[in-house]
Amino acid sequence: MISRRLLRIKTLQVLFAFFRGESDSLEKAEVELVHSINKAYDLYHYLLLLLLDLRLYAENRIELAKQKKMPTYEDINPNTRFVDNRVIRLIEDNVNLNRYLRNQKLSWVNYPELIKKLFQKVTASSYYSKYMEAEESDFASDRYFIINILTRELIGFDDFEQCLEEQSIYWNDDLDYMVGMVIKTLKKFEENQSAETPLFPLFRNEDDEDFAQRLLRKTVLKHEENVKIIDKFTMNWDVERIASMDILIMEMALTEILEFPSIPVKVSFNEYIEISKYYSTEQSSMFINGVLDKIINTFRSENKIQKQGRGLVGEDEINNED
Repeated sequence: MISRRLLRIKTLQVLFAFFRGESDSLEKAEVELVHSINKAYDLYHYLLLLLLDLRLYAENRIELAKQKKMPTYEDINPNTRFVDNRVIRLIEDNVNLNRYLRNQKLSWVNYPELIKKLFQKVTASSYYSKYMEAEESDFASDRYFIINILTRELIGFDDFEQCLEEQSIYWNDDLDYMVGMVIKTLKKFEENQSAETPLFPLFRNEDDEDFAQRLLRKTVLKHEENVKIIDKFTMNWDVERIASMDILIMEMALTEILEFPSIPVKVSFNEYIEISKYYSTEQSSMFINGVLDKIINTFRSENKIQKQGRGLVGEDEINNED
C-alpha cells in the first residue's frame, strides 16, 4: 500500500505545479494527482517483474552455455540456485501480478541492456557468491538474496534511474518507497503459498484513498487564508524572498492540522518537517519548524485546533504541560 508520506509528497508535487500555473484548473490537478499515485503502483509491480526478467536472463545464459561447441563441465552442470529461487517462482506464478502486468502492459522487453548490466552487478557481488556457494539452501536464504538485490543494486544505479526517468517523471521519487513496498511483500510470502495470494493493495483503506485528493483540494481552497497566516508569523521576513516550496509545505501542514481532525498535530508537524529536508533548501526544515511551532502554539491558545478520535493523541500531554 502507498504510505501517507508518499501521498503527501505527490500532493506537494502537484500543488507546486498548480501554483506555478502549469495546471489551469483544480479538476486537472486532481486528475494529475490520481495519475501520479497510480504510476507509483505501476512501479511496485514493475519492480517485481524486474526480478522475473533478471532470473530469465540468467536462465538464458545457462542455456546458451550448454549449446557451446565445446561446453565445459560447469556449462553442462550449471549452478541453478538463482534460476530456481523459490521466491522468484512465487512471484512468477502470482495470478494477481500477472493480471496487473497484462492489463497495464508493463514490460522490460525494450531494456535488455539494462537487465544485462543489473545481472552483471549482482553476479559481481559478494552476497551473490555466498548465496550460490552455500551448502544449504532454503526459502529464507532465497528471500534474503532477493532482498539484497533490491536494497543494494537499484537505488543509486544510474542506468536504472535514468531508465525509470525516461518512462515516467514520477518514478525516481517513488523508487525508495516502492522498493520498500516490494520488500514488505516478499517478507509476507510463505513457501508453497497459493498463486492467488494477494499483493498489497494501492491504498490501506478508504481514508487513505480519499486523503490525498482532500488535502489537495483543501490546500487550494485555503490558499489565500493560509498565506496570510504565514505572512503574519514571518513578519521579520520578506515573504517574497521565502522559498516558494517552503511556503507551500507550510500551507499543506496548516491545512492538514486544521482540516483533518483525525490526524494528530504531532504527526502532521513531523511529516512536513521531514518532507522539507528532501524537497526544499538546506535550511528549510529549521525555518519551517520554527514558524509552524509558533503558529500551532498560538492556535492552541486560541482553541482553533480541534481534534477528535485518533487525532487527540498527544493533545492531553500538551494540555497537561499548559
